Amino acid sequence: MSDAEPKPLWPGVPDRSGADAGLERVVLWKIGLRLLPFLLLLYVVNILDRINVGMAKESMLRDLGLEDLGEKIYGFGAGIFYIGYLLFELPSNLILHRVGARRWIARIMIGWGLISAGTCLVSGIWSFYALRFLLGVGEAGFFPGIILYLSYWFPARERARAVALFMMASPLAGTLGNPLSGAILQYLGGTAGLAGWQWLFLLEGLPAVLLGIAVWFYLTDRPAQAAWLTPPERDWLVARLAGESRQREAQHGLSRLSALAYPRVWLLIALYFTVAVGTNTFGFFLPTIVKARLPDAPPLTVGLLSAIPSAAAAVGMVIIGAHSDHTGERRLHVAGSALLAAAGWALSATANDPWTALAGLVLAQVGMMSMLPTFWALATSFLSGTAAVGGIALINSLANLGGWLGPYGFGKLKDETGSFTPALVLLSQVLFAGALLALCVRDSPTVKRSEIDR
Repeated sequence: MSDAEPKPLWPGVPDRSGADAGLERVVLWKIGLRLLPFLLLLYVVNILDRINVGMAKESMLRDLGLEDLGEKIYGFGAGIFYIGYLLFELPSNLILHRVGARRWIARIMIGWGLISAGTCLVSGIWSFYALRFLLGVGEAGFFPGIILYLSYWFPARERARAVALFMMASPLAGTLGNPLSGAILQYLGGTAGLAGWQWLFLLEGLPAVLLGIAVWFYLTDRPAQAAWLTPPERDWLVARLAGESRQREAQHGLSRLSALAYPRVWLLIALYFTVAVGTNTFGFFLPTIVKARLPDAPPLTVGLLSAIPSAAAAVGMVIIGAHSDHTGERRLHVAGSALLAAAGWALSATANDPWTALAGLVLAQVGMMSMLPTFWALATSFLSGTAAVGGIALINSLANLGGWLGPYGFGKLKDETGSFTPALVLLSQVLFAGALLALCVRDSPTVKRSEIDR
């Protein structure tokens, strides 16, 4: 490459011939730099406010006199979040598509931030259930809305990498959030008359409100409105995405309603259900599993050890997402990641020492997190326009029933058997089923430039 030619600024974008190759690299770099760090920060706060109940669990239940009710009671309360999430997911995505991401995501973040901070006022089991349900209502539409929003900005061939960089927030929330939550519990308990778990919910909920206000001023709804792109850059991006949309509609011809009845959508729901069971059980019970293996560890140590699987997953999911974009293959990447997760859960279940068990949890988290970017690139490869609005929300909302059934079933099985081993084995089987389902999904071919520019 000569010095006069533009260098590939968006990592991993393959060189393409044509006059617009340099323009493409510059545009993708600008979009990535402008949107992805900010969206990642929003999602870190989102995940943290969803899973911090796992770190708060022990001291909160003890202070409220609920510690003798069993793991299934906690699992039900942690997972009831997804009932509210399910009920309002599809309407929320439809509203976002109509009014724009800037307004609606700002509303979502301010709402869930206030509810999350308000969890510090929990006084019993029913107020805990109510606030978890309301948190699900408040967060409904955020994640599928962002996935839809990324499809407005990133061409299909670069989408898995973009989704992977955005979804790094999930393991980063565990990497940073668990030690932070442990430190709050350990050092702020009793300050100003509040328990450590109350400070945890308060301090980790309010940033969502402030970021919601920032969203209003920072996000741009559509590429055509992006004043931070030059006119040629905007024109190229709008034309490229419009061409891809026409190609998908010509190939699949899905409307909003027909997408809901499309067999592949329901197969994807079943597949995503398996990873929702695994990831949400992991998020809500990881500190408990670590504590069971190391009963004398203080909260900060538990938080630091709980961060290790997430740190590894943050790297793994980007590598696998980039490789999926480079090859243009989605299905086998999802299946392989699911098999890795199944092996990790099995290793954790059968390990005789805590460090081997932790290694199994690392493999499980790397596998589950690496499923997600390629999964959503696969789902959006045949959904566009109004079909994408309804299809993405339907997949995410129905499949996330696993986010309720997983923690509840995990806690119930632990109570009935007195051991985490059967529950961990069950999670391994669920992710193995996910691998088989991924192999049943017909992979849509990557959209070709020649087909777009016709």
